[in-house]
Amino acid sequence: MTARKLTVLAAGLSQPSSTRLLADRLTDAVVARLRDVHGVDVELNIVELRDVAKDVTNNLITGFPSPKLESVIEQVTHADGLIVATPIFSGSYSGMFKSFIDVLDPKSLDGMPVLLGATGGTARHSLAIEHALRPLFSYLHAVAVPTGVYAAAEDWGSTTDSVGALTSRIERAAGELAALVAVSDRSQQIRDPFALDSSFSVTGGFSAA
Repeated sequence: MTARKLTVLAAGLSQPSSTRLLADRLTDAVVARLRDVHGVDVELNIVELRDVAKDVTNNLITGFPSPKLESVIEQVTHADGLIVATPIFSGSYSGMFKSFIDVLDPKSLDGMPVLLGATGGTARHSLAIEHALRPLFSYLHAVAVPTGVYAAAEDWGSTTDSVGALTSRIERAAGELAALVAVSDRSQQIRDPFALDSSFSVTGGFSAA
């Protein structure tokens, strides 16, 4: 079976960050499900947005991506599935995360299976996945799995209840994304955007409108 391409988009600002920690936990769970349950090999790409933050800003100003940013955009848009994790500031996703989304072609995530993850200092922001992230990816015509995973500061604590609840959400979301990625053929359908459509006839000439 052809390996599936899985890209992870981590928008944490610090290093190390709880956002990257959540992204890694989600990634490990999805990869395990794909390999152990679906028998699918995984080609994994992990993107730290902080590493291309200046490139994203320059792209917004000039309209042209740097080679480094272009490579990241390709890893994201040519994947069979996407895991995103962003910190929540003032009740919504980070500005850096949104800026990266803004440099993507609006149609590039059409049909993309996506697992939505977010982190924050308090559980009060847990609904940000539903009122901010999910509508954003719905607008882009991506297929966000039903279970979003939000991790507050207390979820990384030592109590059995908090750790167990987070683990349960991670496993449920991973199963949902793995099921979609296992049958995805998005990465095989991506073609050269400058290639001629097969319906174009070079011998047919042009007709007047």
